[in-house]
Amino acid sequence: MSEREAKREQFNEKPSAGKKLLAPVAVLVLAVLAVGGWFLFGSTSVGGPEVVSAGQDGMVRLAATNFSDGKAKFYRFKGESGPVDFFVVRSNDGVIRSAFDTCDVCYKALKGYRQEGNDMVCNNCDQRFKTDMINVVKGGCNPAPLKRQQSGEKIVIAANDIKAGAWYFKGATN
Repeated sequence: MSEREAKREQFNEKPSAGKKLLAPVAVLVLAVLAVGGWFLFGSTSVGGPEVVSAGQDGMVRLAATNFSDGKAKFYRFKGESGPVDFFVVRSNDGVIRSAFDTCDVCYKALKGYRQEGNDMVCNNCDQRFKTDMINVVKGGCNPAPLKRQQSGEKIVIAANDIKAGAWYFKGATN
């Protein structure tokens, strides 16, 4: 057998049983890691804002302990006039604040905010806003304030206050 034929024969060999199992095992391992990540980090970090609804008294209640880490949590309220997105965050001064996930300037872009450290950053124009100024500074590109109150270990937001911000999200289909 010539060197060329030997080389050709090498590529024509059928894979061993071990090589045949490698791909399905790799797929299985990746699937397990993906499912584990889903449970570890939660569906909201992967699939968008958590959907909330009001109780019979017309109030949305969120556990205050959810915000002890200082990370903004994003929510969606599905009202009669469409979805309304908002976020809640504990600022550096320890106050739990809430705002619509939009502003008076960039709302038509429907891009909302992201958090970077102690700042909320507009995903449309990249302006930065300190979390401890949410609900204090209003208008312009600041996060649009959403009334909330802390009652014991709960953050309470009236569904009617959320619904009042529905005009910001006209055109949102999610």
